[in-house]
Amino acid sequence: MSVQLVMALLLVLLMGVVGGRRGISSFLSLFFNFAVLYVLVLLLINGFPALFVTLLACSVVSYINLFYINGVNIKTKAAFIATIVTTFFLLLLIILVHRFAMIQGFGPEEVEEYTTLSFFVNVDFVQIGICTMVTGTISAITDTAISISSSLHEVHHRNPQLSEKELFRSGMTIGKDIIGTTTNTLYFSFIGSYLALFLWFRDLSYSFGEALNAKVLVSEVLSMFVIGIGVTGIIPLTAWVTARMLWNKSSRA
Repeated sequence: MSVQLVMALLLVLLMGVVGGRRGISSFLSLFFNFAVLYVLVLLLINGFPALFVTLLACSVVSYINLFYINGVNIKTKAAFIATIVTTFFLLLLIILVHRFAMIQGFGPEEVEEYTTLSFFVNVDFVQIGICTMVTGTISAITDTAISISSSLHEVHHRNPQLSEKELFRSGMTIGKDIIGTTTNTLYFSFIGSYLALFLWFRDLSYSFGEALNAKVLVSEVLSMFVIGIGVTGIIPLTAWVTARMLWNKSSRA
């Protein structure tokens, strides 16, 4: 039995024990999301509009992560709306970032590894870079959105007399607690993933300025900033959408 299989079985066992049916659904969603991303790659290779298919793929991933795992309810509806709106605005921001930062394609450190390969492929590296950055944000902002909407739903359940404004303020208070931990999670995830890159820069005798301006590093740092902006921006949006939907539901009751 391989190590991968053992770890997968351990993961599904723990998710089943801790999360029950939702835990198993969460595990299965990993395979569904992989299938979506695989189809996305095939569409990009075959010349489909990169930005359109990326937005479509992100929407499907959000649908799986929210509705398949947690069901269709006010919490998931509010989180889904906030996720789609935030993803659209992040796409516009990422397009501007790529235009001015010029981080598409490969850096000189990476090109050396691909000298025997042909770069004449039917793919626009600018759009691929944009798609990669957009796809990298979807999980973090979806996670933040469902955290805010679920917390607000519980607050409203315990205190149904709260007004829409009070619900929004509660959501913002919850969001302030989430920002700190999420930001540090992104930071240490980046450091852990690219610690070997920093050691490589040292072996290449890069100065601090050269390392700071290396395309391979700049693209990842900008991705981290974009994800941070998305996570921060989706908090008030989710709080507002959830508060409005909960207030409308209680008003009709």
